[in-house]
Amino acid sequence: MTNLDETRIVRLMKELIKRNGSDLHLTENTVPFFRVQGQMMPADSYPISSEIIKEELELLIGKNKFEKFITQKDFDCSFGLDGLARFRLNLFFDRGNISCVMRALNNNIPSFSVIGLPESVQQLLNRPRGLVLVTGPTGSGKTTTLASGLNWINNNQSSHILTIEDPIEFIFENKNCLIRQREIGEDTKSYANALRGALREDPDIILIGEMRDLETISLAITAAETGHLVLGTLHTSSASQTIDRIIDVFPTAQQQQIRVQLSSSLVGVISQTLCKSKDGKRYLAAEIMVNNNAIANLIRESKSTQIYSQIQIGAKFGMQTLEQSLSELINKGLISREEAFNKCNRSNVLSSLVEIKESLED
Repeated sequence: MTNLDETRIVRLMKELIKRNGSDLHLTENTVPFFRVQGQMMPADSYPISSEIIKEELELLIGKNKFEKFITQKDFDCSFGLDGLARFRLNLFFDRGNISCVMRALNNNIPSFSVIGLPESVQQLLNRPRGLVLVTGPTGSGKTTTLASGLNWINNNQSSHILTIEDPIEFIFENKNCLIRQREIGEDTKSYANALRGALREDPDIILIGEMRDLETISLAITAAETGHLVLGTLHTSSASQTIDRIIDVFPTAQQQQIRVQLSSSLVGVISQTLCKSKDGKRYLAAEIMVNNNAIANLIRESKSTQIYSQIQIGAKFGMQTLEQSLSELINKGLISREEAFNKCNRSNVLSSLVEIKESLED
């Protein structure tokens, strides 16, 4: 029987880590690809055969999971590699060919300062209850931000943390907190089932890997209202868009009620993106919204378009706009102006911030 460590796929996984890459892409009878610093590149020069990809993926994830994938056509799971890293795996079919994307996750959970978030974000995690959302496009580091938050809580509080993930990505050890991690498909059937159960499992903090549908979002808001700190993710690019997305999930007749609930239960939103630097590294830029009386009123009154102006003047509450964050990265020489304008939501605001800085320097 083939030794797992000797398989081509594991060798490629190790090479990805060595190159500090983020993703390994496999498709049968096709050359494997790496994503390194956001760029796609061939991992080597010869295709991976149908026989090899089937045999080695089955060995990697186990016969039962592989057969489940063949039946369902799509499958998510995770895998830990020799203490080097954990990988999030998505298996799927591409024109009838078995394909797999493996996202590398660092075993070491970084602090907020290392990933580029201000320490003021910790104030959101000190709240005894409410909803904290980390948003952004796929690959923007949302999972790492949440893991950093849980790690900080684990070191600084004495709480019961319950995570619901699809799949489990970072593995936590109990420090000052008791941490239980549940994986969709392995430990529970769905986010909604796990959330309903969570309310009877005495958690202080609940992490929801992804808030995908009405039922999950509704249960998350209920949990936040009933005395839990709930952490979750959404694929939105700003705080105001996040609020609109949540409200729009609900039927029209319920939306005003949800605005009222959200205005009181929402603690804050971190909307982030990763920017490529001049030296090939990636730096995090983030919009941070902390719910206060002014923002709560805007949510209740369906005036989410005015939230941005409150974030602009909310520095004393720990707030910053994405454009303020990008401007700071430009000023530090970490990213180019072109990259900042590619990532911003409001180019006119970023232009004015950069021009003000340049005029002050002159």
